[in-house]
Amino acid sequence: MDMAICSHTSLSTSNPYISPRIVNYTANRKSFSFSSSSFKFKKPFFGCTPPLCFSTKASFSLGSRIPLQKSIKCSVSQAETTTDKRAQLTRRNDVRNIAIVAHVDHGKTTLVDAMLKQAKVFRDNQFVQERIMDSNDLERERGITILSKNTSITFNDTKINIIDTPGHSDFGGEVERILNMVEGVLLVVDSVEGPMPQTRFVLKKALEFGHAVIVVVNKIDRPSARPDYVVNSTFELFIELNASDEQCDFQVIYASGIKGKAGLSPENLADDLGPLFESILRCIPGPRIDRDGALQMLATNIEYDEHKGRIAIGRLHAGILCRGMDVRICTSEDECRFGRVRELFVYEKFSRVPAEIVEAGDICAVCGIDDIQIGETIADKSSGKPLPSIQVEEPTVKMAFSINTSPFVGREGKYVTSRNIRDRLYRELERNLAMKVEDGETADTFIVSGRGTLHITILIENMRREGYEFMVGPPKVINKKVNDKLLEPYEISTVEVREEYMGPVVELLGKRRGQMFDMQGVGGKSELHFLTRSEGTVLLKYKIPTRGLLGLRNAILTASRGTAILHTIFDGYGSWAGDITTRDQGSLVAFEDGTSTSYALASSQERGHLFIGPGVDVYKGQVVGIHQRPGDLSLNVCKKKAATNVRSNKEQTVVLDTPLDYSLDDCIEYIQEDELVEVTPKSIRMCKNPKFAKKSGGRS
Repeated sequence: MDMAICSHTSLSTSNPYISPRIVNYTANRKSFSFSSSSFKFKKPFFGCTPPLCFSTKASFSLGSRIPLQKSIKCSVSQAETTTDKRAQLTRRNDVRNIAIVAHVDHGKTTLVDAMLKQAKVFRDNQFVQERIMDSNDLERERGITILSKNTSITFNDTKINIIDTPGHSDFGGEVERILNMVEGVLLVVDSVEGPMPQTRFVLKKALEFGHAVIVVVNKIDRPSARPDYVVNSTFELFIELNASDEQCDFQVIYASGIKGKAGLSPENLADDLGPLFESILRCIPGPRIDRDGALQMLATNIEYDEHKGRIAIGRLHAGILCRGMDVRICTSEDECRFGRVRELFVYEKFSRVPAEIVEAGDICAVCGIDDIQIGETIADKSSGKPLPSIQVEEPTVKMAFSINTSPFVGREGKYVTSRNIRDRLYRELERNLAMKVEDGETADTFIVSGRGTLHITILIENMRREGYEFMVGPPKVINKKVNDKLLEPYEISTVEVREEYMGPVVELLGKRRGQMFDMQGVGGKSELHFLTRSEGTVLLKYKIPTRGLLGLRNAILTASRGTAILHTIFDGYGSWAGDITTRDQGSLVAFEDGTSTSYALASSQERGHLFIGPGVDVYKGQVVGIHQRPGDLSLNVCKKKAATNVRSNKEQTVVLDTPLDYSLDDCIEYIQEDELVEVTPKSIRMCKNPKFAKKSGGRS
């Protein structure tokens, strides 16, 4: 069998696409043997061609797709037979199930847009907005994917089910669930930034499932693109994550999602995404199914429709599912109940299409089982058995939700009672497996636990848009006790900062118990040069307690004059690091109820930075600004100028500073133990928690 060839034509250490580090890595792996002319492998690989696999017996034109199919063959197509004799399972070759995973803002949703358009999912005269898969308003506003979504395209008579997944690690529960439905992933990596912390997270999960991986170097048309460094770094990441030889044998595709082009070489892209589609068919195996076995389908996702009710989404592992069929719903072998499939849908193009029968291996949506939960199995009525349930990582951060107790309660919100809040929080648990809700110390308090502050903040934002009104306490980490030893969560933080601001940033991270373990220079003539960024940039990597990250983003932006970039990823639990001070400044607190005036704010702004302007209703205990010194200070921001008959020759002009505009995320990062965030559909305010003793100073 000829070895599969890749996008490069020679093997030498002088080749810019081959890093000496990769050669050293591969030299230490037992499955590699070397010869003077080419690499040869002792056993066939499961995946596709790595960036160092070459063959001198074949050649092809990158701009044409027909030679591509003839000359490039993935070893999966030759090494695997259609039948697994051990498990008596068969491969279904007319279906491919893939998930697209990437770091935040590496262009995976834009790439899906191009795939849908080239697959003729939409009419030629149909208006299609950008980032089609980000259908949620909150996703469009923030520019991130929050919820995973299904779609499908057809290429060469093969149906490709595509699942767009979130890139942020706070929504890792979505990624972990979705990987149960697919056999392979497209790992999208930015052609300039290369593998980032979230890239490591999603790739680690995919490798744990044993999935085949296609690496897509996206945004290859950027002037500062460095594909050689990106491919080498990605390969090293595979090695670090203990990927198998088969998984390290990955196919590399270079693409420009916004232009809808792809190819096997960064210099020679095809006019469309044909090379990417062909790589999917060639390198991602079809689903392994038990066609004649008893029905089994794992509910991996839940959607809700006003007319159809709860909709369970998942992949059919065995058997055949029919509309109107009586089924058994199993949580475990001992806990089962019965139901009926009222409606059945499959994904075709960009919508759900009614179906009468779904065969094993395809992804479908089931209606009619109103109480089904994620992780339950839809099985055969008589002989069905449950599939292994979905396991997700435990939450690391918790926040307290309570009813609104401010004087402005009920002004804007529609749902204000504890019963309303309880029902909404427990309804969130039905589809958000990575989140937990517990009752608090009082009847009107609930403890919500999630993967990170962003995970919980998205829930808060959705609730306020739905008309809920409540209060939120500061985020706290979830500690563990093992053998009477207190452990706390740690995260790996990557900070990119210019050299002139490195001192204040390093000092800030040191105060928060961060430990530096790597520092790289970015700039100059090294391989890390970014044309889009100034020279003299430093990449710092820290291991830091999750407690130290609370409020860190704004502090780093302040210390670096808004130029630093921070990325974090959960690492694991470690020993308690000690006390951490996250805020050095106190708060400016309103002294009485009323409406703020320009006269009062003119003297108040000398004490610090204000959050409000004139004409704003405030109440006693509301946080109206940041004190320039430690400790809180009470101010009368509603004081009016006394009207007297004494007139001056010239009226004094009042000049007010622009108030700070804090978002919901900023407010949650800012507050401390004795403060709360008041969340309403139209306003976000901060206030002192009346349960804590007053720590404010004198009155101005």
